[in-house]
Amino acid sequence: MLHLPTILRILGFMSAFYGAAMALPWAYGRLAGEEAAGIGLAAACALGLGLILLVTMPRERREVSHREGFLIVTLTWLLAAGLGALPYLFTGTLHSVTDAFFEAMSGFTTTGSTVLSGLDRMPRSILLWRSLTQWLGGMGMILLSIAILPLLGVGGMQLFKAETPGPVTDKLRPRVRDTAARLWGIYATLTLAEVVCLKLAGVPLYDAVCHSLTTLPGGGFSTHDASIAYFHSAAVEAIVTVFMLAGGINFVLYYAAATGRWRTVLRDSELRFFALVFAGACALVVVNLRLTTYGGWAEAVRYGVFQVATCISTTGFATADYERWSHLPQVILITAMVTGAMAGSTSGALKEMRILVLLKRAGLQLRQLVHPHAVVRVHISGRAVDPEIVHGVWGFFFLYMLVLSIASMLLASLGLDYVTSVTAVITTMGNVGPGLGLVGPSETFAALPAAAKWVLSGCMLLGRLEIYTVLVLFLPEFWRR
Repeated sequence: MLHLPTILRILGFMSAFYGAAMALPWAYGRLAGEEAAGIGLAAACALGLGLILLVTMPRERREVSHREGFLIVTLTWLLAAGLGALPYLFTGTLHSVTDAFFEAMSGFTTTGSTVLSGLDRMPRSILLWRSLTQWLGGMGMILLSIAILPLLGVGGMQLFKAETPGPVTDKLRPRVRDTAARLWGIYATLTLAEVVCLKLAGVPLYDAVCHSLTTLPGGGFSTHDASIAYFHSAAVEAIVTVFMLAGGINFVLYYAAATGRWRTVLRDSELRFFALVFAGACALVVVNLRLTTYGGWAEAVRYGVFQVATCISTTGFATADYERWSHLPQVILITAMVTGAMAGSTSGALKEMRILVLLKRAGLQLRQLVHPHAVVRVHISGRAVDPEIVHGVWGFFFLYMLVLSIASMLLASLGLDYVTSVTAVITTMGNVGPGLGLVGPSETFAALPAAAKWVLSGCMLLGRLEIYTVLVLFLPEFWRR
């Protein structure tokens, strides 16, 4: 049975945490001489709600059940989007609840789709909050990967654990709190490293901090309308590319590397597959751009590699309007938005591990046509994968495509064209950011109908929480004793 006081107490803690996080851009705004009263009021509301729940709900020492975990995670992200919308509303940055909720949901799910324009003229405090929502969302995704998603049995971290028994998983302490602290330490260290690198490349400190907060979590929010192209720097683009890809790698592998277990890292099948897919996509895009769009190889490599990296890591930064490119690069980029990067990373979309399992299972299916009586199992790095996990991956893939299809039809029913409808859903479910058509890299989502924004907000949540975490709440038996 669900224990309501425990759930509300945890939500109270999270509300207070969000309020404390809002205090950072409020303090920055005051120091910078900006009018930051709206952010301060939002922080007070979040802190007040949190304190009320913490004080009124009884404190009990008990383990949170699996069912409570699913409910808490979904409610936490909804709470984050609801409270995260307040700074936009209270400062007058956005005047519509729909737009403010969309922007906040996009931030906390590290999607990067936006309804805002004129970023270069906006108060720095609100842009700092906008960047901070994505960094906090990335932290939440790391915790989700180790605490909740393994319970779903739909691939991902269970496959990693099955593939790397013993040293790595033993070193990562079994308590979620200890494991999360270690991985968050790596997350913060990489973020700080990017700040330093961008500063050395000539980026102002404020921009370096804000873009570092949105790169590693695969967010894509920028402080400028032109995104990374604003800096007109190949060095900056190269740094951001490296850290986008870094955010797309399983964070447990960083711990393995930090403890000297490089063989485990180099033998990881998903990492090798991710590198192969990225390299292949880059090669196809770069060659096509050289033949059809750019006059030299340097330009083709510079813009092609960056856009492949930003799509496959589901970050969403832009240095070129790829809607002006030929069709082949567009198809490759959209495909990258669907596949995503590695399980256990901050990336969204399907994840490379699931794609690898599906490909191996399809190959075995072909072999069984030749040898119908053979008993075959999917193997990753020489180890057999539990058939239940393979079935779970198939189920997840089907649900992902089903939700994508239904949401696309809903947008089309609202009068949006086919390209906009499909790519808007792909980019929000994959937590990428821009798509094509009315939501291309040089556009925003502001022109979409309010109903479409609510549908896409739901897609962001479903994509970030890997569908099952949310849909399980709609089962009648979930609420029974």
